[in-house]
Amino acid sequence: MPSCENLTHVHQDGRVVVSTLLFTTGLIGNIIALVILGKHRQHSRQQVSAFYVLVTGLVLTDLFGKCLISPMVFASYATNRTLTALAKNNTLCDYFSFSMSFFGLASMCILFAMALECWLSISHPFFYQQQFTKRRVVLIFPAVYTCSLLVCSMPLMGFGKIKQYCPGTWCFLDMAHEDGTLPFSVLYATLMVILVFAVMLCNGSVAISLTRMYRRQRRVSNANLSEGTRSHFTHFTEVEHLILLTLMSIIFLVCSLPLTIRAYIGALSPDNRDNEDLKALRLASVNSIVDPWVFIIFRTSIFRKLISMCCKMLCSNIGPGILAC
Repeated sequence: MPSCENLTHVHQDGRVVVSTLLFTTGLIGNIIALVILGKHRQHSRQQVSAFYVLVTGLVLTDLFGKCLISPMVFASYATNRTLTALAKNNTLCDYFSFSMSFFGLASMCILFAMALECWLSISHPFFYQQQFTKRRVVLIFPAVYTCSLLVCSMPLMGFGKIKQYCPGTWCFLDMAHEDGTLPFSVLYATLMVILVFAVMLCNGSVAISLTRMYRRQRRVSNANLSEGTRSHFTHFTEVEHLILLTLMSIIFLVCSLPLTIRAYIGALSPDNRDNEDLKALRLASVNSIVDPWVFIIFRTSIFRKLISMCCKMLCSNIGPGILAC
């Protein structure tokens, strides 16, 4: 596929059906996820946890991203004009690129906040109970959006270049290096790598801490049945959060890794393969579509029973007392 940087009409290889299907799937997934979260809040006997506040923020962020980006793609297909041709001075192209990078970075930051919350609740429970209140959790969102806004606005202020990709309905950071300077896409990709690494580190630490807790619990007397039941509930909830976090982290890693690789290739050894850049960009956009469906499947009774069965199998293999079986 040739370069579409200066194209004024949508390339013939454009597929409006695929774009419509992805948008519809993501929109339905986000709405269903919000309904599930709303029902959880209504039926929760205790106060909604900070983890579910962060999950709700992640779903809303993905939903807003779709609603603010996808209409431009449909307008481009409907008029058969590219984003650069729809508005003067590349206004829509700049807006599209900014929105893509902003919501991608914001979603990853919220995912990191979820991993950090889970790690603090397990590894530092006293500090978590005193400092990680629901009111302070809500303040995470304006902080995340502000930081993402500052970073993603840099190309609009001249610290980077924005490029239109085929079929003319996509715009994103130019990943080719010019004048011996590294493109802004390298900074963006590096931030993503750091966040992914931090999330994986928190998840690994939580898994180790839970394992130690379970081994310690095996040595404790099971005389108090009610206390054992309460421990089982707490530990099982923590295991659920860890599994959901791990699944979302793996999906984000798979979706963002090709774009990160292409960013470094464009900076260190540019090959001018716009088609490969476009594939990586499309795969990165799939993350916000898959995330809500992962949560929906995770919340189904079948999936939760499967987790419970795995925990029971672990109990029977390791010995009584683990996971408060």
